[in-house]
Amino acid sequence: MLNIRLTGIILAIGAPIAIFSQSYMTIHENAVVADTHNDVLSTVTMKGMNMEDDLSGKAQSDLKRFKSGAVDIEMFSIFCDDRYGKGSAFRYANEEIDSLYAIAKRNPDKMEIVYTQAQLYHALKTHKLAAMMGVEGGHMIEDNLEYLDSLAKRGVRYMTLTWNNSTSWATSATDESRKSFLITPYGLTDFGKEVVKRMNELGVMVDISHVGEKTFWDAIQTSTKPVIASHSSVYSICPVPRNLKDDQIRAVAKNGGVVDINFYSGFIDSNFFKRRNIFYHQHQAEFDSLSAAHTPEYEIGNYMAKKYPSEVQGLRPPLSLLIDHIDYIVKLVGADYVGLGSDFDGIDSSPLGLDGVQDFPKITEALLKRGYTKKDIYKILGGNFLRVFKANCGGK
Repeated sequence: MLNIRLTGIILAIGAPIAIFSQSYMTIHENAVVADTHNDVLSTVTMKGMNMEDDLSGKAQSDLKRFKSGAVDIEMFSIFCDDRYGKGSAFRYANEEIDSLYAIAKRNPDKMEIVYTQAQLYHALKTHKLAAMMGVEGGHMIEDNLEYLDSLAKRGVRYMTLTWNNSTSWATSATDESRKSFLITPYGLTDFGKEVVKRMNELGVMVDISHVGEKTFWDAIQTSTKPVIASHSSVYSICPVPRNLKDDQIRAVAKNGGVVDINFYSGFIDSNFFKRRNIFYHQHQAEFDSLSAAHTPEYEIGNYMAKKYPSEVQGLRPPLSLLIDHIDYIVKLVGADYVGLGSDFDGIDSSPLGLDGVQDFPKITEALLKRGYTKKDIYKILGGNFLRVFKANCGGK
């Protein structure tokens, strides 16, 4: 009798958990899930690994895990850093685009490159990963509008006006915040405004992640289409130059755009860099050696994370902090203006539980626990991106 009662109690307790689990997975799988920034091409594919392989433990993304995370739309970043310039940046961008086309050609049953509404809806209808492209850094057009036209024809559907490096026509958040010596005044030059206008004409979304505040305001005032912050978070919670201040978030909402939350621990948790600096100090000789070799900061982070995984694990913030950023934007301007821009494979640390693209359902689970309605969850997961994409590409 005692065993029967215990079993009954366990079943009674377990039933709501099972129902909740089924509920959040059902919501997640029925939603259109869009991730607006992923660096797997530059950090994985271009280094010789195959996205078709199981890259667990080696990368945060692969085709199988996109499927298990029920990711419907992935914006693959076309990226090179400031070591590439005129004569090399545009060429490298095209090599990355070539690599994505080659992957899609090898896996026609799993993914489809899309850059029109019709192509996007076809991929969704046939349950294939809708692979889209965003150029991360205006230096890749090499001050040439014809290069912008060429990238758009190849399927690029957003361009981040700057990466951390400024261009001759736009200043970055890094340079504006450090008050670096610059070729151009802060903000957009006349040519920079021409770039934004041409992007509007081409149906290429204006991405204001990475840009300086003056560039942000110039871009907002110049663009006639909704903008996108493809991978940025909230400055009021985590005050780093890469995050958006309240007046910027309000401006994006007024513009009809969307802020896609970046999963990087350093943009989510205001105490992360303090913890990481202590970790680096514990490996000072190695850090100094890498710095002396002029290794970019983001590559140092990736190297240290892979060499000391157990130590780095302790630096990660809880998933709840990421949800706090979503909450903040929803309370500030509403659920119509926030989405997800993971930056997976471009980051060396993410909140606990978010180890790769397979973990997107955990965000849906967390939103449901916070009391979000199914309607608002659908908007956050991908509906808001679909709206902004449609407003930019029109009937294209």
